[in-house]
Amino acid sequence: MLVDVTTEIDINLPISQVAAFAVEPDNAPKWYVNIVSVEWKTPKPLATGSKIAFVANFLGRQLSYTYEIVEFVPEQRLAMRTSEGPFPMETTYTWRSTTVETTHMTLRNQGEPVGFSKIVAPLMARSMRHANRQDLACLKQILEN
Repeated sequence: MLVDVTTEIDINLPISQVAAFAVEPDNAPKWYVNIVSVEWKTPKPLATGSKIAFVANFLGRQLSYTYEIVEFVPEQRLAMRTSEGPFPMETTYTWRSTTVETTHMTLRNQGEPVGFSKIVAPLMARSMRHANRQDLACLKQILEN
């Protein structure tokens, strides 16, 4: 069963500020509810091919996984992929200006659970959608304040 969760928000700041903050892996624990820590596995700065390890708490479990940046177009799109853990997935951020001072951001997670995770995929999708809404709301609050 494919899990595909898309969440969107408008942030009242220019695209340059929103994208710069969101793509910086070191900022992830500030706005992602479930992310506990981040560790660069390749040298900074962020680029296609960069690898970043994350530790997160999700559905009562601690998960460790490494994302590889598979696409990075500054201020337009960031795509990262992991094949580790019970839920190999791709996470994509996109941004577009709706006005000079407002950015529309989309956060999409998609993947196909393996093993036992297949059974709980519907629960995972609901939990992921809820967490993503919280994450984007937190990002909006941080950036707008």
